[in-house]
Amino acid sequence: MIKQNKVLSGVFQNWIQKVFSILVALFLVVTMRFMNVNDRVVTLPLEVTLPDTFVAASLVPDTVEIVISGPDSVIYLVEPSSIKARADFSAVTAAGIVRVPIEIDYAEDIYTRDGMTVSSKPSSVRILFEAPE
Repeated sequence: MIKQNKVLSGVFQNWIQKVFSILVALFLVVTMRFMNVNDRVVTLPLEVTLPDTFVAASLVPDTVEIVISGPDSVIYLVEPSSIKARADFSAVTAAGIVRVPIEIDYAEDIYTRDGMTVSSKPSSVRILFEAPE
């Protein structure tokens, strides 16, 4: 006669309900974690570096929207003046439309904890350049 282990028997008994309960618990934890994520949008000045050899023929943006995402308790504590946005067109070598990404400078160790993210909207800028007359 085979002697059954009571611990293993208890673990494998009703295993479908146990697996279902664990999956529901994980779903609730993930849902609650991401339901508390909100966005704060601030408008900041955009520092644009233009090339010396070409002239901008289209409008040069002077502001950009920065989106700070995270829990409500944290995103409103962020000081927007500590975030800098810039677009560098100094490497332009030919006339035409040039698109560059917007670079955001901020203290990553402060803004990446507690699930916060910082991004720009739009993520890139484009300008039409012409040869000077």
